[in-house]
Amino acid sequence: MKKIISTLLIILLIALPLSSCKKQLNRYQAEFLELFDTATIILGYSYEEDEFMKKAELLKEELTKYHKLYDIYNEYEGLVNLKIINDLAGTGPVKVDKEIIDLLVFSKQIYEITEGKVNIAMGSVLSIWHDYRTKGIRDPEHAELPPMNILLSANEHTDINNLIIDEENMAVELKDPYMSLDVGAIAKGFAVERLAEYAKTIGFNDGLISVGGNLRALGLKGEKQELWNLGIQNPDLESAKTDLFILKGTDISLVTSGDYQRYYTVDGKQYHHIIDPETLMPSTKFKSVTIITKDSGFADGLSTGVYLMDYEQGKALIESIKDTEALWVFYDGSVKYTSGFEAMIK
Repeated sequence: MKKIISTLLIILLIALPLSSCKKQLNRYQAEFLELFDTATIILGYSYEEDEFMKKAELLKEELTKYHKLYDIYNEYEGLVNLKIINDLAGTGPVKVDKEIIDLLVFSKQIYEITEGKVNIAMGSVLSIWHDYRTKGIRDPEHAELPPMNILLSANEHTDINNLIIDEENMAVELKDPYMSLDVGAIAKGFAVERLAEYAKTIGFNDGLISVGGNLRALGLKGEKQELWNLGIQNPDLESAKTDLFILKGTDISLVTSGDYQRYYTVDGKQYHHIIDPETLMPSTKFKSVTIITKDSGFADGLSTGVYLMDYEQGKALIESIKDTEALWVFYDGSVKYTSGFEAMIK
């Protein structure tokens, strides 16, 4: 009997150190603020914090590349980006990197899909709104709207057909010397999708990327390999309910466009940054529109396009696209969504 007990004790003593050495899969998060004028969050699970942070740093470096290439406000030494292209409008073709060619080709596709609602050639109009909004935020007492005659004059230089993309020679030309590109409705989501592709090459197969609320889920969550939870923000920022819905999914993107994100106030009324190409004024159809689909760039472009469409037109478009859902939030607080949306609610 003593021999049996001794044997059991030896087995137990051997087993305990082995079990105590088992690594724990922990949740880690990295956050940085300087890219795409917003907050970026990388969330994932790893056995070692150092391993996670190395991958997060690589993801930051990759996203920084896209931030610089798609920047329309700043130049970077040794880099031809969208600001350079805008500055050289009307002077002939400009040699660019493939990442710019890919974005501009994609942007033209979104232009066609949204029937011109998302037009990256509207930079001349959007820059006016940007300047007035910036001044209004800095000096609220003297905030004012851009005069319509100035907007109409700028709108004469928004023909996307004057954007010439030469894929063979890796060159871009703006034929109209007064036109400029603004990729704010597409670039962030497009970059997030490219980042998701890059993440898999460095072994970041399961994680959540958020760039200013553009959510991209990769793989599954934690030891139990569960679906990710994706929250849709309540556009009523004064409400105690921060999320309207929590959706569950894997390898999926969620992007919201709304009137509560970037705006300024003139004579007590808020004017947001999503400008209708027909009226040249901020759209007043919805509080927000959320798109859920696999590709983050597609979700980004569609969220703006559908936000600018009438509800019936937007719903018909989204219902025609496979594996894509949408949520509309109206100014009275009511919501509507596409046929497959409810099945995704947690």
